[in-house]
Amino acid sequence: MKDRAPRTMAARAAVAFTCLLPLVAASCSSPNPGDSVPIDPDDIGGAVSGPNGPEAGVWVIAETRELGVRYIKSVVTDDQGRYVIPDLPAAQYDVWARGYGLVDSAKAQARPGAHVNITAVPAPDESAAAKYYPAIYWYSMLKIPSADQFGAHPDIGKNFTQTRWLDAMKSNGCIGCHQLGQESTRTIPKEFGTFASGADAWRRRVQSGQSGQMMLNQLTAMGPMAFQLYGDWTDRIAKGELPRAKPQRPQGEERNIVVTLRDWMNEKQYLHDLIASDRRDPSVNAYGPLFGSPEYSSDDIPILDPVKNIATTFKAPVRDADMPLSLGPGHAAGLDALQPSAYWGNERIWDTRVNNHNSMFGRDGRLWLAAAVRGPDNPPFCKAGSDHPSAKLFPMERTNRHLAVFDPKTQKYTFVDTCFGTHHLQFGYDANETLWTSGGGPVVGWLNTKVLDETGDAAKSQGWTALVLDTNGNGKRDAYVEPDQPVNPARDKRIQAGFYAVMPSPVDGSVWGSFRGATSGVVRLDPGPNPPATALAEVYNVPAPGFGVRGADVDKQGVVWVSLASGHLGSFDRRKCKAPLNGPKATGDHCPEGWSFHQYPGPGFEGIGENSAESSYYTWVDQHDTFGLGEDVPMSTGNLNDGLIAMKDGRMLVLRVPYPMGFYAKGFDGRIDDASAGWKGRGLWAANGDRTPWLIEGGKGSKPLAAHFQLRPDPLAK
Repeated sequence: MKDRAPRTMAARAAVAFTCLLPLVAASCSSPNPGDSVPIDPDDIGGAVSGPNGPEAGVWVIAETRELGVRYIKSVVTDDQGRYVIPDLPAAQYDVWARGYGLVDSAKAQARPGAHVNITAVPAPDESAAAKYYPAIYWYSMLKIPSADQFGAHPDIGKNFTQTRWLDAMKSNGCIGCHQLGQESTRTIPKEFGTFASGADAWRRRVQSGQSGQMMLNQLTAMGPMAFQLYGDWTDRIAKGELPRAKPQRPQGEERNIVVTLRDWMNEKQYLHDLIASDRRDPSVNAYGPLFGSPEYSSDDIPILDPVKNIATTFKAPVRDADMPLSLGPGHAAGLDALQPSAYWGNERIWDTRVNNHNSMFGRDGRLWLAAAVRGPDNPPFCKAGSDHPSAKLFPMERTNRHLAVFDPKTQKYTFVDTCFGTHHLQFGYDANETLWTSGGGPVVGWLNTKVLDETGDAAKSQGWTALVLDTNGNGKRDAYVEPDQPVNPARDKRIQAGFYAVMPSPVDGSVWGSFRGATSGVVRLDPGPNPPATALAEVYNVPAPGFGVRGADVDKQGVVWVSLASGHLGSFDRRKCKAPLNGPKATGDHCPEGWSFHQYPGPGFEGIGENSAESSYYTWVDQHDTFGLGEDVPMSTGNLNDGLIAMKDGRMLVLRVPYPMGFYAKGFDGRIDDASAGWKGRGLWAANGDRTPWLIEGGKGSKPLAAHFQLRPDPLAK
């Protein structure tokens, strides 16, 4: 096969093919380690070598646009530079090598069944090499004010501490929507024009698009220093400053990872998340379609068939024809751009009523959605004066997002009108198939799906409760004081700790949630025998050095694992608590010994001690060994590390997406398609969830990606 890369000397030397198969029309030459790599007819294999010999721990990437979706598969070379890209659909692929210390090799064209030996191209200088570094290496160059400047410097917003500042610059602020540090964010788009300072350029940048008001408000609250430091960061990079740290090539089990990407949705709208199976039984929906959650961007639910490599959509309806758009005041996105986007101008690219944030499969294969079904005003059964048991204790006047259920087999979409808001969903482990939700603000809501299926009555099937601490220590729920009132040892106390993540425990029927804010932590809710009347909560604030709780999950032992803006994977084990878990002193800071912290990989910011700049959005626990590292392995989104991060036996493994750079997940899921098929029958699924998919490598025109992560026993397994 003839090399179709540009005819430069470097390109002509970049790729050599062997003649093991008739479809490879190249003459035999000197022996190459890749020539003897065993492959199947649907594989591509070979070796990567450079001037100094085999290139170990570099990626080999195969990409095609000949299928129903763009299809990309990447693997890592072994210690002899050999590789096998397994199980490729029939098509012609561009094949090339990428690795730290290199620049991309020329692309060869090959079909499955070919051996492709690649000549690596060393980076000519440090600047060229650094272009391939993950975002964290660039973002860690951002300067952070010293602790003594907070409360003293006029350019820093009032009430900010250094930890709160970092939280806003990381997981619970800027990196809650975007990856920062990739090429498109460490540079200023020329479409914005010229500016007197880098700070002015950033004031203009954050006003772009339909989330411009939210971004501007956030940085403005932090004070002029926020704009100054972002401007200083991009100015220094524009002048040629490079990251002080360099990434290490994949090691150990990281070389066994296979990443398959398929694009779906469209080039203007984004996905928040995807779902592949049932959290409790990952064999549900085996080999079935994936469903995306487009949040503010669209009412079109994307559907990806990973077997046929076809992407389609289902337009989710709403109950009321006159329902307003889920954009504008009260939402994290506006109807119009505050300032024109460098990519889409003033065009309204987001247009949604459904606002589907998160979805979950049930055991029967139906899809349950956190989705708006009507306007924000609640029906009478939710409000004061209703005889609904939950409304009598805590009436709810308004909510912006509810529930819906979609049956993929029949295409039936059913509205479930809830009084409480929804954000994330998780099924419990009870006989009623209870669906627990986060996003209720002052309450936690649930739906008895068994009752709903039997009666069709949404009001009868749902309940919600305020979070009430057993402050008087008598073991039951009593009259309580409000959150803004002091503790009264004779009464219970209601707290404001709205669930962000929601995690039914497989151990004891409790439901855990993570909560965000100036103080953050986790909450345990015990529904009791007759919720909401019997529901009691416990709260556990995260202590130093941790801060900035975001997404979380629970393992089969009842231990909670959580992403922290401090650059840690945190864990909380209630069994380690020494002080009483109720009573007047059990208000959040009574069990620091229950917490443990594990620093994420990657460099940290200078001048603030040992830290990682990683800004993980969400943590998920692989309870069922869907990936292959074992049961109960905690994993986090590596939002600045271009992939996912797993912790196995105290070691952090990076499941990196090498191409396109800029992969940013907001959640992920595991599925076992065939338990008897070894590594091929299991894996993780995640969506590229950045709100601006055009900021990824490839730029404008790039679509959101669905990523399938698999773990082979070795780099040559096929």
